[in-house]
Amino acid sequence: MTFLQKLAAAAWTIALTAAPTLAAGPTPVGTWQTVTGESRYSVFLCGDGTQLCAKLTWLRDDARTDKNLPYLNTYVLKGAEETQANKWQGTVTYDGKAINGSVTLTGADRMKLQGCVGIFCKSLQFERV
Repeated sequence: MTFLQKLAAAAWTIALTAAPTLAAGPTPVGTWQTVTGESRYSVFLCGDGTQLCAKLTWLRDDARTDKNLPYLNTYVLKGAEETQANKWQGTVTYDGKAINGSVTLTGADRMKLQGCVGIFCKSLQFERV
């Protein structure tokens, strides 16, 4: 086997092993912040590896209030199930209350969190850090 044949074989092997990763599409796993920048969250797979969890990991200085500090390093989303492509539903903790909510990837680096209590809904936009 010539050097060029070995190089081509190596490139082909790398391409074949990388293809499933590229086909998987965007993932919510990573660090996110609100578009206003006052808080950051670590989003990761949990449970059996298909559920979504998130923890509040950082607050900007002006967002470090007596009301917000107790939630630092705690779950704000735990065990959300994927209900359709790029959308998970589960229990969201907002303002100390557990409410039904959803997380939707709206782009590779954009995400929306929505929670509703009855007819009253709140939505937050996030960007990947």
